[in-house]
Amino acid sequence: MNSSPAVRMERHGNNGDNGDNGNNGEIALIVLQDSARMNPLGRPLQLRLRELLAEVREDSSLRALVLTAEGRGFCVGADLSSMGGAQGGAQGGAQGGAQADGRTLGEQTADNMQQLSNRLILDLQQLPVPVVCAINGAAAGAGVGLALAGDVALAARSAYFYLPFLPRLGIVPDLGTTWFIERRLGRARAMGLSLLGDRLGAQQAADWGLVWACVDDEALREQALAAAARLARLPAGAVLEARRALDHAAASTLEQQLHYEAERQRQLVGAPAFMEGVQAFMQKREPVFAPRQPG
Repeated sequence: MNSSPAVRMERHGNNGDNGDNGNNGEIALIVLQDSARMNPLGRPLQLRLRELLAEVREDSSLRALVLTAEGRGFCVGADLSSMGGAQGGAQGGAQGGAQADGRTLGEQTADNMQQLSNRLILDLQQLPVPVVCAINGAAAGAGVGLALAGDVALAARSAYFYLPFLPRLGIVPDLGTTWFIERRLGRARAMGLSLLGDRLGAQQAADWGLVWACVDDEALREQALAAAARLARLPAGAVLEARRALDHAAASTLEQQLHYEAERQRQLVGAPAFMEGVQAFMQKREPVFAPRQPG
């Protein structure tokens, strides 16, 4: 599959092995590989990631995705070296003065987020296949938002989460980080992480519910692929149904959510996936669900 110096994608079968030199298999593996710099989210990397996610979305033979990285870091967030105005008052000014195109550094940053970075996070959240994020090392700054944008997050024991935005830079956590941590940890822990600047280790992150599990470093990729293989066997629409139901629950009363659940059952009970599941139960076998349809 296509690759670039900063990121590569390959395919794996349900047993975790590469499918015929990476050209077959139901699981896509995307690996950030700018390990020397701990995988900063520069513009070229984000553009390439969006291209690869589009490939996953359009390829109906793919049924799950694993996103991980090489080296000591999963992703250290924004590539500050590319933000010229932030390198010194002489060029950028104390307030991040006008750039070459007349915009302030803040305006340029916000526009880039709206046009690219935010869309990257939404691409992951809206992908029609389950996404496993295998966090191999430091997830810092905007890298936390990327790490938490999947459906299931596994963290290597040496990994940690670090939010320097407010204590070090005076800016808010972004790429969805505030949304993810408040929903998963509650306000008290989200505020502590945002303001104190402490590193949150992988085991504590798992204990708090920020990630699904903490695993040994050497087993991370194997376990992530194993989780993806299990997810690949789900009914084709299962991950979309789960996301929508949980998102609806977060903004609903109990009565509203009970109504939502009943209405979804109206559509899903009796559908082909349901009937296959019932047949498999009666026949004492594992269900085999149809692959997702193109488009």
